[in-house]
Amino acid sequence: MREESLLCHLKKRFVVTTTNSRHGLPVYPNRLAAVVLTAPDQAWVADLTYIRLRSAFVYQACILDAFSRRCVGWHLSRDMTTQLTLNALRMASAQRHPAPGLIHHSDRGVQYASYEYVHHLEQIEAQISMSSVSNPYENAKAESFFKTLKQEEVSLKEYESFADAEANLAVFIEEVYNLKRLHSSLGYLPPAEFEATYASPSRS
Repeated sequence: MREESLLCHLKKRFVVTTTNSRHGLPVYPNRLAAVVLTAPDQAWVADLTYIRLRSAFVYQACILDAFSRRCVGWHLSRDMTTQLTLNALRMASAQRHPAPGLIHHSDRGVQYASYEYVHHLEQIEAQISMSSVSNPYENAKAESFFKTLKQEEVSLKEYESFADAEANLAVFIEEVYNLKRLHSSLGYLPPAEFEATYASPSRS
């Protein structure tokens, strides 16, 4: 089989590490684990991932409403810095205007533990919540979102440039995922429709 080149050739999976939790900044306990959500904007989950371009990697930060799974804030950047995550948070804050007491849940990465990021959370009077080290299951909704993003958008495209990636990701998030993507956990409704149904007079 070796002589005929019939052996299975395993493709090595290249993984870009996006979490650096080795820092001296304050970290916070997981406040989300014991909470039962009953409405939008009670809790947000935040995470970031890498997106492959033809000749480079760029980084995508997203914030989801933990109740409806709607992506309420996102940002794409060439650099994996605090500004990446902070811009996603600013977008979410501007669009949703959460009431004080919102739980903001993330991993313990330096981008989420940084002074600038924590300061913005304090300004909107959010409760800061973080996962345990190396435990992705404590932020499973964000992980699930990025899996969907990679399978249904990124892996089907070959982005020519940063601008190309940014435009395509915006369309997928805003017009496909939020408005059309069905979720079994939401009664087979997309996030935006689930929120609209929840806010209907029959539920008041």
